[in-house]
Amino acid sequence: MRRRELLKSAVFLPAALAADVPAHLWQGYDFGNGPTVHERLNQGPFDITQDDGWQTILYTTPSERPVRNPGLGLVGYAWEESGPSLAARAGRETLEQHVEKISSLPFVDVLYIRCDWRNVQSRPGRLDLDPVWSLTFDAAKRKGLRVAFRIQLSNYSFQPEQEAIPEFLRERIPFVNIGRIPKGSGEFREPRYDHPEFQKAFAELNDLLAARFEGDPLVEWMDLMQYGFWGEGHTSNYPSPFPDYLTAERKFVAMTERQLQTWKRTPVAVNTQPDISNVGNRTVIDMAVRAGAWLRSDSIIVEEPIQIEELANRPAWLAAILEDGTFRQHDLQKPKIDEAGVNQLENYTLHVLDVKTNYWGLWTESDNLARYYEKYPRAFDRLRTNMGYRLRPSWVWQRKRYGTFELIVCVSNRGVAGVPGVLWLRVESPDKTLQLQGALDAGHPHGGGLRHASFILPQGYSGKVYLSAQLEVRPGVKKSVAWACEQPLNADGSITVELKTSEDRGWRKGV
Repeated sequence: MRRRELLKSAVFLPAALAADVPAHLWQGYDFGNGPTVHERLNQGPFDITQDDGWQTILYTTPSERPVRNPGLGLVGYAWEESGPSLAARAGRETLEQHVEKISSLPFVDVLYIRCDWRNVQSRPGRLDLDPVWSLTFDAAKRKGLRVAFRIQLSNYSFQPEQEAIPEFLRERIPFVNIGRIPKGSGEFREPRYDHPEFQKAFAELNDLLAARFEGDPLVEWMDLMQYGFWGEGHTSNYPSPFPDYLTAERKFVAMTERQLQTWKRTPVAVNTQPDISNVGNRTVIDMAVRAGAWLRSDSIIVEEPIQIEELANRPAWLAAILEDGTFRQHDLQKPKIDEAGVNQLENYTLHVLDVKTNYWGLWTESDNLARYYEKYPRAFDRLRTNMGYRLRPSWVWQRKRYGTFELIVCVSNRGVAGVPGVLWLRVESPDKTLQLQGALDAGHPHGGGLRHASFILPQGYSGKVYLSAQLEVRPGVKKSVAWACEQPLNADGSITVELKTSEDRGWRKGV
Protein backbone atom coordinates (compact mmCIF):
# COMPACT_ATOMS: atom_id res chain seq x y z
CA MET A 1 0.00 0.00 0.00
CA ARG A 2 1.41 3.40 -0.94
CA ARG A 3 1.88 6.00 1.73
CA ARG A 4 -0.52 8.48 0.11
CA GLU A 5 -3.23 5.82 -0.11
CA LEU A 6 -2.79 5.44 3.61
CA LEU A 7 -3.08 9.15 4.20
CA LYS A 8 -6.21 9.49 2.09
CA SER A 9 -7.86 7.20 4.65
CA ALA A 10 -6.79 8.79 7.22
CA VAL A 11 8.27 30.39 19.31
CA PHE A 12 10.95 27.60 19.93
CA LEU A 13 9.46 26.08 23.07
CA PRO A 14 11.37 24.28 25.83
CA ALA A 15 10.12 20.73 26.26
CA ALA A 16 8.80 21.45 29.73
CA LEU A 17 6.62 24.26 28.37
CA ALA A 18 5.34 22.54 25.24
CA ALA A 19 1.79 23.43 24.29
CA ASP A 20 -0.14 22.65 21.13
CA VAL A 21 0.17 25.40 18.52
CA PRO A 22 -3.27 26.22 17.06
CA ALA A 23 -3.80 25.79 13.33
CA HIS A 24 -3.22 29.05 11.46
CA LEU A 25 -2.59 30.42 7.98
CA TRP A 26 1.08 30.76 7.18
CA GLN A 27 0.50 33.70 4.86
CA GLY A 28 1.23 36.78 6.94
CA TYR A 29 2.13 34.76 10.04
CA ASP A 30 5.02 36.04 12.17
CA PHE A 31 7.81 33.48 12.35
CA GLY A 32 10.35 36.11 13.37
CA ASN A 33 13.04 37.81 11.30
CA GLY A 34 14.95 34.71 10.30
CA PRO A 35 18.70 34.15 10.62
CA THR A 36 20.74 36.94 12.17
CA VAL A 37 22.60 38.91 9.51
CA HIS A 38 26.16 39.95 10.35
CA GLU A 39 28.03 42.57 8.30
CA ARG A 40 24.76 43.75 6.77
CA LEU A 41 25.22 45.70 3.56
CA ASN A 42 23.42 48.98 2.97
CA GLN A 43 20.38 47.92 0.92
CA GLY A 44 18.98 51.33 0.15
CA PRO A 45 17.13 53.37 -0.68
CA PHE A 46 19.71 54.96 -2.97
CA ASP A 47 18.08 58.29 -3.69
CA ILE A 48 19.41 59.97 -6.80
CA THR A 49 19.36 63.42 -5.11
CA GLN A 50 22.31 62.28 -2.96
CA ASP A 51 24.41 61.76 -6.08
CA ASP A 52 27.29 63.65 -7.69
CA GLY A 53 27.40 61.39 -10.73
CA TRP A 54 26.76 57.80 -11.73
CA GLN A 55 27.13 55.23 -14.50
CA THR A 56 25.69 51.80 -15.21
CA ILE A 57 28.84 49.73 -15.64
CA LEU A 58 27.47 46.17 -15.89
CA TYR A 59 24.19 44.58 -16.88
CA THR A 60 23.73 40.86 -17.42
CA THR A 61 21.40 38.54 -19.29
CA PRO A 62 19.50 35.78 -17.43
CA SER A 63 20.71 32.31 -18.32
CA GLU A 64 18.28 29.54 -19.24
CA ARG A 65 20.82 26.83 -18.45
CA PRO A 66 20.63 24.71 -15.28
CA VAL A 67 22.90 25.89 -12.47
CA ARG A 68 24.08 23.46 -9.82
CA ASN A 69 24.01 25.53 -6.63
CA PRO A 70 23.56 24.70 -2.94
CA GLY A 71 19.98 24.88 -1.73
CA LEU A 72 18.25 23.49 -4.84
CA GLY A 73 18.18 20.57 -7.22
CA LEU A 74 16.72 17.28 -8.43
CA VAL A 75 17.21 14.44 -5.97
CA GLY A 76 18.11 10.90 -7.01
CA TYR A 77 17.53 8.19 -4.41
CA ALA A 78 20.39 5.86 -3.58
CA TRP A 79 18.10 4.16 -1.04
CA GLU A 80 14.44 4.61 -0.22
CA GLU A 81 12.35 3.09 2.57
CA SER A 82 12.25 -0.32 0.83
CA GLY A 83 15.87 -0.30 -0.32
CA PRO A 84 17.71 0.52 -3.56
CA SER A 85 16.34 0.16 -7.10
CA LEU A 86 13.93 -2.63 -8.00
CA ALA A 87 16.65 -4.23 -10.12
CA ALA A 88 19.12 -4.20 -7.22
CA ARG A 89 16.52 -5.67 -4.86
CA ALA A 90 15.84 -8.44 -7.40
CA GLY A 91 19.54 -9.15 -7.93
CA ARG A 92 19.61 -7.95 -11.54
CA GLU A 93 22.17 -5.29 -10.69
CA THR A 94 24.54 -4.77 -7.79
CA LEU A 95 24.21 -2.01 -5.24
CA GLU A 96 27.38 -0.48 -6.69
CA GLN A 97 25.84 -0.44 -10.17
CA HIS A 98 22.64 1.12 -8.87
CA VAL A 99 24.43 3.98 -7.09
CA GLU A 100 26.69 4.58 -10.08
CA LYS A 101 23.73 4.73 -12.47
CA ILE A 102 21.55 7.04 -10.38
CA SER A 103 24.50 9.37 -9.71
CA SER A 104 25.41 9.48 -13.42
CA LEU A 105 22.07 10.89 -14.60
CA PRO A 106 22.92 14.38 -15.89
CA PHE A 107 19.93 16.02 -14.20
CA VAL A 108 20.59 14.63 -10.69
CA ASP A 109 22.07 17.15 -8.23
CA VAL A 110 21.61 15.47 -4.84
CA LEU A 111 21.79 11.81 -3.76
CA TYR A 112 19.37 10.81 -1.02
CA ILE A 113 19.43 7.97 1.50
CA ARG A 114 16.26 7.12 3.42
CA CYS A 115 16.91 4.07 5.57
CA ASP A 116 16.00 2.48 8.88
CA TRP A 117 17.83 2.94 12.14
CA ARG A 118 18.99 -0.69 11.82
CA ASN A 119 20.83 0.29 8.60
CA VAL A 120 23.16 2.63 10.47
CA GLN A 121 23.61 1.01 13.89
CA SER A 122 23.70 -2.62 14.99
CA ARG A 123 25.33 -2.27 18.41
CA PRO A 124 25.49 0.41 21.10
CA GLY A 125 28.21 3.03 21.03
CA ARG A 126 29.09 3.10 17.32
CA LEU A 127 27.71 3.48 13.81
CA ASP A 128 27.58 0.47 11.49
CA LEU A 129 26.68 2.11 8.20
CA ASP A 130 25.19 0.02 5.41
CA PRO A 131 27.49 -0.08 2.33
CA VAL A 132 25.14 2.28 0.48
CA TRP A 133 26.51 5.15 2.60
CA SER A 134 30.14 4.85 1.47
CA LEU A 135 29.06 4.22 -2.12
CA THR A 136 26.82 7.28 -2.12
CA PHE A 137 29.36 9.63 -0.58
CA ASP A 138 32.07 8.38 -2.93
CA ALA A 139 29.83 8.95 -5.98
CA ALA A 140 28.86 12.42 -4.76
CA LYS A 141 32.48 13.41 -4.25
CA ARG A 142 33.55 12.13 -7.66
CA LYS A 143 30.67 13.72 -9.57
CA GLY A 144 30.26 17.04 -7.77
CA LEU A 145 26.94 16.10 -6.16
CA ARG A 146 25.64 16.48 -2.61
CA VAL A 147 24.06 14.02 -0.16
CA ALA A 148 20.94 14.18 2.03
CA PHE A 149 19.46 11.57 4.34
CA ARG A 150 16.73 10.47 6.74
CA ILE A 151 16.96 7.83 9.46
CA GLN A 152 13.58 6.18 10.07
CA LEU A 153 12.58 5.20 13.60
CA SER A 154 9.62 3.26 12.18
CA ASN A 155 8.90 1.80 8.76
CA TYR A 156 5.57 0.62 7.38
CA SER A 157 7.26 -1.27 4.55
CA PHE A 158 8.78 -4.27 6.37
CA GLN A 159 6.32 -4.98 9.17
CA PRO A 160 5.66 -7.41 10.73
CA GLU A 161 8.82 -9.25 9.62
CA GLN A 162 11.27 -6.48 10.42
CA GLU A 163 11.33 -3.50 12.77
CA ALA A 164 13.14 -0.30 11.82
CA ILE A 165 15.04 -0.09 15.08
CA PRO A 166 18.14 -2.24 15.66
CA GLU A 167 17.87 -5.62 17.33
CA PHE A 168 19.83 -4.63 20.44
CA LEU A 169 17.17 -2.02 21.24
CA ARG A 170 14.16 -4.22 20.46
CA GLU A 171 15.03 -6.38 23.41
CA ARG A 172 14.98 -3.44 25.82
CA ILE A 173 11.75 -1.62 25.07
CA PRO A 174 8.04 -2.44 24.88
CA PHE A 175 6.02 -2.29 21.65
CA VAL A 176 2.34 -1.50 21.18
CA ASN A 177 0.14 -3.19 18.56
CA ILE A 178 -1.72 -0.40 16.78
CA GLY A 179 -3.76 -2.23 14.11
CA ARG A 180 -4.00 -5.03 11.59
CA ILE A 181 -1.77 -4.92 8.52
CA PRO A 182 -3.97 -4.64 5.40
CA LYS A 183 -3.94 -7.67 3.11
CA GLY A 184 -1.46 -9.40 5.34
CA SER A 185 -1.01 -11.19 8.60
CA GLY A 186 -0.05 -9.69 11.89
CA GLU A 187 -0.29 -6.19 13.31
CA PHE A 188 1.66 -2.99 13.00
CA ARG A 189 3.80 -2.35 16.05
CA GLU A 190 5.18 0.94 17.24
CA PRO A 191 7.85 1.30 19.92
CA ARG A 192 7.15 3.19 23.12
CA TYR A 193 9.19 6.20 22.12
CA ASP A 194 8.87 7.57 25.65
CA HIS A 195 10.55 4.53 27.27
CA PRO A 196 13.85 5.48 28.99
CA GLU A 197 15.85 2.90 27.03
CA PHE A 198 14.50 4.21 23.71
CA GLN A 199 15.32 7.78 24.68
CA LYS A 200 18.82 6.81 25.80
CA ALA A 201 19.50 5.00 22.52
CA PHE A 202 17.96 7.82 20.46
CA ALA A 203 20.18 10.40 22.15
CA GLU A 204 23.21 8.25 21.35
CA LEU A 205 22.10 7.80 17.73
CA ASN A 206 21.69 11.54 17.29
CA ASP A 207 25.14 12.20 18.75
CA LEU A 208 26.81 9.46 16.69
CA LEU A 209 25.28 10.76 13.46
CA ALA A 210 26.33 14.30 14.30
CA ALA A 211 29.88 13.23 15.09
CA ARG A 212 30.11 11.65 11.63
CA PHE A 213 28.08 13.99 9.42
CA GLU A 214 27.53 17.36 11.14
CA GLY A 215 29.22 20.03 9.03
CA ASP A 216 30.32 17.61 6.29
CA PRO A 217 30.49 19.81 3.17
CA LEU A 218 28.90 17.04 1.07
CA VAL A 219 25.76 16.91 3.24
CA GLU A 220 23.03 19.13 1.82
CA TRP A 221 20.46 18.51 4.56
CA MET A 222 19.28 15.97 7.15
CA ASP A 223 15.62 15.16 7.71
CA LEU A 224 14.62 15.37 11.35
CA MET A 225 13.93 11.97 12.87
CA GLN A 226 10.18 12.22 13.48
CA TYR A 227 7.38 10.01 14.73
CA GLY A 228 5.83 7.07 12.95
CA PHE A 229 5.73 5.46 9.53
CA TRP A 230 8.79 6.44 7.46
CA GLY A 231 9.56 9.14 10.01
CA GLU A 232 6.89 11.39 8.52
CA GLY A 233 5.05 12.29 11.73
CA HIS A 234 2.09 9.91 11.44
CA THR A 235 0.88 6.32 11.62
CA SER A 236 -1.87 6.93 9.07
CA ASN A 237 -5.31 6.16 10.50
CA TYR A 238 -3.83 3.91 13.19
CA PRO A 239 -3.49 5.22 16.77
CA SER A 240 -0.18 6.20 18.29
CA PRO A 241 1.41 4.00 20.96
CA PHE A 242 1.37 6.82 23.52
CA PRO A 243 -1.06 6.76 26.44
CA ASP A 244 -2.20 10.35 25.78
CA TYR A 245 -1.56 13.43 23.65
CA LEU A 246 0.51 15.35 26.21
CA THR A 247 2.94 12.47 26.67
CA ALA A 248 3.40 12.23 22.90
CA GLU A 249 3.81 15.96 22.36
CA ARG A 250 6.27 16.44 25.21
CA LYS A 251 8.40 13.55 24.06
CA PHE A 252 8.58 14.57 20.40
CA VAL A 253 9.13 18.21 21.26
CA ALA A 254 12.06 17.10 23.42
CA MET A 255 13.43 14.84 20.66
CA THR A 256 13.11 17.66 18.12
CA GLU A 257 14.75 20.13 20.46
CA ARG A 258 17.68 17.78 20.97
CA GLN A 259 18.23 17.46 17.21
CA LEU A 260 17.93 21.19 16.59
CA GLN A 261 20.47 21.89 19.32
CA THR A 262 22.89 19.30 17.93
CA TRP A 263 22.80 20.05 14.20
CA LYS A 264 24.13 23.60 13.93
CA ARG A 265 26.18 23.45 10.72
CA THR A 266 23.97 21.16 8.63
CA PRO A 267 20.50 22.24 7.44
CA VAL A 268 17.71 20.10 8.87
CA ALA A 269 14.25 19.58 7.37
CA VAL A 270 10.94 19.05 9.14
CA ASN A 271 8.02 17.18 7.58
CA THR A 272 4.83 19.26 7.35
CA GLN A 273 2.53 16.30 8.07
CA PRO A 274 -0.72 17.42 9.77
CA ASP A 275 -1.14 16.06 13.28
CA ILE A 276 -3.49 13.20 12.35
CA SER A 277 -1.78 10.94 14.90
CA ASN A 278 -1.97 13.47 17.75
CA VAL A 279 1.73 13.53 18.58
CA GLY A 280 2.38 17.29 18.59
CA ASN A 281 3.29 17.98 14.97
CA ARG A 282 2.08 21.59 15.02
CA THR A 283 4.37 22.37 17.94
CA VAL A 284 7.26 20.47 16.37
CA ILE A 285 6.87 22.29 13.05
CA ASP A 286 6.57 25.71 14.69
CA MET A 287 9.70 25.29 16.82
CA ALA A 288 11.64 23.81 13.89
CA VAL A 289 10.73 26.70 11.57
CA ARG A 290 11.75 29.23 14.20
CA ALA A 291 15.08 27.42 14.50
CA GLY A 292 15.64 27.68 10.73
CA ALA A 293 14.60 24.19 9.63
CA TRP A 294 13.65 23.67 6.01
CA LEU A 295 10.26 22.17 5.12
CA ARG A 296 9.45 18.98 3.29
CA SER A 297 6.37 17.14 2.11
CA ASP A 298 6.02 13.72 0.55
CA SER A 299 3.29 14.54 -1.94
CA ILE A 300 2.22 17.37 -4.24
CA ILE A 301 -1.20 16.56 -5.78
CA VAL A 302 -3.00 14.46 -3.18
CA GLU A 303 -1.55 16.55 -0.36
CA GLU A 304 -3.76 18.18 2.23
CA PRO A 305 -4.73 21.84 1.58
CA ILE A 306 -3.05 22.99 4.77
CA GLN A 307 0.35 21.67 3.68
CA ILE A 308 0.17 23.39 0.30
CA GLU A 309 -0.66 26.69 2.04
CA GLU A 310 2.21 26.21 4.49
CA LEU A 311 4.77 25.37 1.83
CA ALA A 312 3.75 28.19 -0.49
CA ASN A 313 3.78 30.79 2.30
CA ARG A 314 6.79 29.63 4.30
CA PRO A 315 9.38 32.24 5.36
CA ALA A 316 11.45 33.18 2.33
CA TRP A 317 14.71 32.06 3.93
CA LEU A 318 13.60 28.42 4.17
CA ALA A 319 13.96 25.82 1.44
CA ALA A 320 11.17 23.38 0.56
CA ILE A 321 11.75 19.73 -0.38
CA LEU A 322 9.02 17.89 -2.32
CA GLU A 323 8.53 14.39 -3.65
CA ASP A 324 5.58 12.26 -4.70
CA GLY A 325 5.18 8.52 -4.43
CA THR A 326 2.24 8.04 -6.79
CA PHE A 327 4.33 7.51 -9.94
CA ARG A 328 7.66 7.02 -8.20
CA GLN A 329 8.88 4.38 -10.65
CA HIS A 330 8.64 6.75 -13.65
CA ASP A 331 7.16 3.86 -15.61
CA LEU A 332 6.10 5.23 -19.00
CA GLN A 333 3.10 2.88 -19.03
CA LYS A 334 1.59 4.23 -15.81
CA PRO A 335 0.81 7.97 -16.15
CA LYS A 336 -2.35 8.64 -18.15
CA ILE A 337 -2.49 11.30 -20.85
CA ASP A 338 -5.17 13.93 -20.29
CA GLU A 339 -7.23 15.85 -22.85
CA ALA A 340 -4.45 18.45 -23.14
CA GLY A 341 -1.94 15.76 -24.09
CA VAL A 342 -0.14 16.09 -20.76
CA ASN A 343 0.84 12.97 -18.83
CA GLN A 344 -0.13 12.86 -15.15
CA LEU A 345 3.40 12.72 -13.81
CA GLU A 346 4.43 15.78 -15.78
CA ASN A 347 1.34 17.55 -14.42
CA TYR A 348 2.31 16.52 -10.89
CA THR A 349 5.89 17.67 -11.37
CA LEU A 350 5.09 21.12 -12.72
CA HIS A 351 2.98 21.85 -9.63
CA VAL A 352 6.26 21.95 -7.72
CA LEU A 353 6.85 25.46 -9.04
CA ASP A 354 3.49 26.62 -7.64
CA VAL A 355 4.70 26.14 -4.07
CA LYS A 356 8.12 27.69 -4.79
CA THR A 357 10.01 24.47 -4.19
CA ASN A 358 13.80 24.06 -4.01
CA TYR A 359 14.11 20.27 -4.42
CA TRP A 360 12.16 17.56 -6.23
CA GLY A 361 12.62 13.86 -5.48
CA LEU A 362 13.17 11.42 -8.39
CA TRP A 363 13.34 8.13 -6.45
CA THR A 364 15.52 5.15 -7.36
CA GLU A 365 14.81 3.95 -10.90
CA SER A 366 17.65 5.32 -13.04
CA ASP A 367 16.75 3.39 -16.22
CA ASN A 368 13.14 4.53 -16.06
CA LEU A 369 14.21 8.10 -15.31
CA ALA A 370 16.46 8.16 -18.37
CA ARG A 371 13.68 6.83 -20.61
CA TYR A 372 11.13 9.19 -19.11
CA TYR A 373 13.36 12.23 -19.62
CA GLU A 374 14.03 11.23 -23.23
CA LYS A 375 10.29 11.16 -23.97
CA TYR A 376 9.07 13.89 -21.60
CA PRO A 377 11.92 16.36 -20.98
CA ARG A 378 9.73 19.42 -20.33
CA ALA A 379 9.04 18.94 -16.62
CA PHE A 380 12.62 18.25 -15.57
CA ASP A 381 13.96 21.04 -17.77
CA ARG A 382 11.51 23.57 -16.38
CA LEU A 383 12.34 22.60 -12.83
CA ARG A 384 16.07 22.86 -13.46
CA THR A 385 15.72 26.39 -14.85
CA ASN A 386 13.05 27.76 -12.50
CA MET A 387 13.08 25.79 -9.26
CA GLY A 388 14.72 27.29 -6.19
CA TYR A 389 16.64 30.53 -6.67
CA ARG A 390 18.53 31.78 -9.76
CA LEU A 391 20.67 34.83 -9.10
CA ARG A 392 22.58 37.25 -11.25
CA PRO A 393 23.86 40.83 -10.91
CA SER A 394 21.27 42.41 -13.21
CA TRP A 395 22.69 45.89 -12.84
CA VAL A 396 25.87 47.28 -11.31
CA TRP A 397 26.14 51.04 -10.92
CA GLN A 398 29.17 53.12 -10.01
CA ARG A 399 28.56 56.37 -8.14
CA LYS A 400 30.72 59.22 -6.91
CA ARG A 401 30.27 59.39 -3.14
CA TYR A 402 32.27 60.64 -0.13
CA GLY A 403 35.22 61.59 -2.30
CA THR A 404 35.51 58.06 -3.69
CA PHE A 405 33.45 55.53 -5.63
CA GLU A 406 30.47 53.46 -4.51
CA LEU A 407 29.33 50.27 -6.21
CA ILE A 408 25.61 49.49 -6.09
CA VAL A 409 24.77 45.93 -7.06
CA CYS A 410 21.24 44.86 -7.97
CA VAL A 411 20.86 41.10 -7.56
CA SER A 412 17.87 39.64 -9.40
CA ASN A 413 16.28 36.28 -8.61
CA ARG A 414 14.61 34.58 -11.59
CA GLY A 415 13.80 31.48 -9.53
CA VAL A 416 10.50 30.79 -7.80
CA ALA A 417 11.93 30.61 -4.26
CA GLY A 418 13.74 33.00 -1.98
CA VAL A 419 17.37 32.52 -1.04
CA PRO A 420 17.41 29.63 1.50
CA GLY A 421 19.52 31.39 4.10
CA VAL A 422 21.61 34.54 3.88
CA LEU A 423 23.29 35.71 0.67
CA TRP A 424 26.76 37.20 0.98
CA LEU A 425 28.29 39.37 -1.73
CA ARG A 426 32.02 39.83 -2.18
CA VAL A 427 34.03 42.41 -4.13
CA GLU A 428 37.69 41.59 -4.67
CA SER A 429 40.54 43.02 -6.71
CA PRO A 430 42.45 40.67 -9.05
CA ASP A 431 45.51 40.80 -6.75
CA LYS A 432 43.30 40.35 -3.64
CA THR A 433 44.60 43.54 -2.01
CA LEU A 434 40.99 44.78 -1.98
CA GLN A 435 38.48 42.47 -0.29
CA LEU A 436 35.03 43.71 0.69
CA GLN A 437 32.06 41.60 1.70
CA GLY A 438 28.68 41.85 3.34
CA ALA A 439 25.27 40.18 3.60
CA LEU A 440 21.74 40.81 2.40
CA ASP A 441 18.72 40.36 4.64
CA ALA A 442 17.70 36.72 5.13
CA GLY A 443 15.79 35.25 2.19
CA HIS A 444 16.54 38.13 -0.18
CA PRO A 445 16.17 38.50 -3.04
CA HIS A 446 12.83 36.73 -2.87
CA GLY A 447 11.60 34.56 -5.75
CA GLY A 448 10.97 36.79 -8.77
CA GLY A 449 12.41 39.77 -6.89
CA LEU A 450 15.56 41.82 -6.64
CA ARG A 451 17.69 43.45 -3.95
CA HIS A 452 20.17 46.33 -3.98
CA ALA A 453 23.40 46.44 -1.98
CA SER A 454 26.21 48.97 -1.70
CA PHE A 455 30.02 48.79 -1.39
CA ILE A 456 32.14 51.89 -0.70
CA LEU A 457 35.50 51.48 -2.44
CA PRO A 458 38.78 52.76 -0.99
CA GLN A 459 39.71 56.26 -2.13
CA GLY A 460 41.66 56.22 -5.34
CA TYR A 461 40.85 52.64 -6.32
CA SER A 462 40.47 52.04 -10.06
CA GLY A 463 40.64 49.17 -12.51
CA LYS A 464 38.47 46.10 -12.18
CA VAL A 465 36.90 44.01 -9.41
CA TYR A 466 35.49 40.52 -9.21
CA LEU A 467 31.94 40.20 -7.86
CA SER A 468 30.93 36.85 -6.33
CA ALA A 469 28.27 35.38 -4.06
CA GLN A 470 28.02 32.83 -1.26
CA LEU A 471 25.03 31.26 0.46
CA GLU A 472 25.14 31.03 4.25
CA VAL A 473 22.98 27.94 4.80
CA ARG A 474 23.61 27.83 8.55
CA PRO A 475 25.33 30.41 10.79
CA GLY A 476 28.95 30.57 9.71
CA VAL A 477 28.58 27.93 6.96
CA LYS A 478 28.99 29.50 3.52
CA LYS A 479 28.89 27.81 0.12
CA SER A 480 29.77 29.33 -3.24
CA VAL A 481 26.93 30.32 -5.57
CA ALA A 482 27.30 30.45 -9.35
CA TRP A 483 25.69 33.40 -11.11
CA ALA A 484 22.90 32.36 -13.51
CA CYS A 485 23.79 34.74 -16.33
CA GLU A 486 24.88 34.38 -19.95
CA GLN A 487 27.92 36.59 -19.55
CA PRO A 488 31.21 34.74 -18.91
CA LEU A 489 32.30 34.02 -15.36
CA ASN A 490 35.77 33.62 -13.94
CA ALA A 491 37.12 30.25 -12.83
CA ASP A 492 36.07 30.95 -9.24
CA GLY A 493 32.47 31.76 -10.28
CA SER A 494 32.85 35.52 -9.97
CA ILE A 495 32.06 38.05 -12.68
CA THR A 496 34.38 40.88 -13.69
CA VAL A 497 33.23 44.46 -13.20
CA GLU A 498 35.20 47.17 -15.04
CA LEU A 499 35.32 50.40 -13.03
CA LYS A 500 35.27 53.83 -14.63
CA THR A 501 37.61 56.69 -13.79
CA SER A 502 36.51 60.24 -13.03
CA GLU A 503 37.81 61.29 -16.46
CA ASP A 504 35.77 58.73 -18.39
CA ARG A 505 32.85 60.01 -20.40
CA GLY A 506 29.30 59.08 -19.57
CA TRP A 507 28.92 60.30 -15.98
CA ARG A 508 25.36 61.39 -15.31
CA LYS A 509 24.16 63.99 -12.85
CA GLY A 510 21.28 63.38 -10.52
CA VAL A 511 20.43 67.03 -9.94
